[in-house]
Formats: sequence, C-alpha cells, structure tokens
Amino acid sequence: MAKLVVAKNLYISYNSQPIIHDSTFSINSGDFVFLTGVSGSGKTTLIKAMYGEVKPKGILNIGGFEVNNISKSKLALLRRHLGIVFQDYKLIPEWNILKNVMLPLLIAGIEKTTAEQKALELLKKVKLSHKADKFPAELSGGEQQRAAIARAIIHNPVMILADEPISGLDEYSASLVMDLFTMANKMGITVIIASHSLPNEFNVKYRQLHIEKGYIYEMS
Repeated sequence: MAKLVVAKNLYISYNSQPIIHDSTFSINSGDFVFLTGVSGSGKTTLIKAMYGEVKPKGILNIGGFEVNNISKSKLALLRRHLGIVFQDYKLIPEWNILKNVMLPLLIAGIEKTTAEQKALELLKKVKLSHKADKFPAELSGGEQQRAAIARAIIHNPVMILADEPISGLDEYSASLVMDLFTMANKMGITVIIASHSLPNEFNVKYRQLHIEKGYIYEMS
C-alpha cells in the first residue's frame, strides 16, 4: 500500500507554543483514520499543518509534497487534491447550496453546466437535492455539514481532512455524516477525521492515531 502521508520527527508550534513534539507516523492511501485526543491536544493544528495553513518543522510529506518546505504555487496544487471539511462548515452565505457545492469544480475551470449537473447528483446522494436553492442560513447544522462534505468530495480528492465534523450534531445527523465519509472511503479516498472520541457504532475498518501530551501514538 502506497504511503500518502509521511511524518518524521514532526514538530508543530502555534502562537510560539509547542503543540506536537518529535512525532513520526504514516498514513497509507485508502486508509480511514481517526485522529483523537482531548480538546487542545493538537488535532486541529495537525489538520491545519496537513493542508498548509500551519507550517511544521521536521518532515511532513503529503502525496509527494513536502508541506514543511513548500512554495505558494505548489501549496495551491496540493490543496486541489484535498477535500477539507471544517467544524464551522465555511459555506459561502451569499451563495445557495448548489453553488457552494459546485465551487471546487468552478475553481478548477470545469464548465458551469457540467459542474451543476455533478453537484445536483451529489446533493441527491447526501439527501439535500430538495435544498439546492436554499442558502446556508436556511439549513440545519447537520444539513450544512452534509453540504460541506459534498463540496469536499465533488472533485474526487485524494484525501479528505475533517475537523470535528460531527461535533454538536444530533445522533441522526451524525450518523448520516459518518455514512458519507464511509461512502467517500469506499470510493478510494483517504479519510482523516479529527474527533474527541470514536463513534459508538462504526463498521468500517479504521486506524486510530491518538495525540497525548504533544506526541502521536498509533492505537491498536
């Protein structure tokens, strides 16, 4: 199995405070990974380092890109291969849900009609086709998160990075969201989810990387 993420002697600080210390791990292409740890342990910081918002020291290689030493042009190229799901959704409030989901394809230069068709197909899969013309503020938290996931997978990314995607959702919405990540993983997409804890019921083979006191451990 090809390694998609390779971290060696990884060190990450945030606002001059050390967050991750001298950690080494790897993630294979196609893995489903839960990144766990208590609040403030560094989960979000590590996710941000993976998409280049936070610059780490040591080695952090994502799909052949050395994130610890990457130019702006190569960082933009890397991000085209990633799907990012934020805890606060980050949907564009002035755009309806259909256009929000189309965004990655529009950025990639895909013709508008083609992008719209693909977005409508995906909204149907995430059970939001009836909300395509609604704006983010008109959707529940669970619906906004499903729209955000649709946006994250519409361009068939190599990897999805999700930061606390089910935090604050009711049990039904959380279950739907996890089903979407499972669907993405079955499509061959590597999925990394930062979460305080593991779901109660989850029937997909996964790995768990746990952050404690600044170090990253593989949990068996």
